[in-house]
Amino acid sequence: MKIKRRERRTYTDDFKQQMVTLYQQGKTRSELVLQYELTPSALDRWLTQYSTTGSFKTKDNRSTEDNELLALRKENKRLLMEKDILKQAALIMARKSQ
Repeated sequence: MKIKRRERRTYTDDFKQQMVTLYQQGKTRSELVLQYELTPSALDRWLTQYSTTGSFKTKDNRSTEDNELLALRKENKRLLMEKDILKQAALIMARKSQ
């Protein structure tokens, strides 16, 4: 038996703000999930994001460690590319000098 998966949906920041406001006004988490057909994890994430930074954007909710890790990965990728370019240049120069 094949399980039918729900199609991935996207929500606007205004909608997310409405859900957070309704929750703060006393609606229960389960009521919001059932009424608006949300996943509990999405609602929890919105509540956490809003209480932490007031923003629903991923980049605004990253920790300093996450930002540092992303920067280090980006730098590492750049350095690997530079190394490959220098290897190619060394091969070309070695061929020319022969």
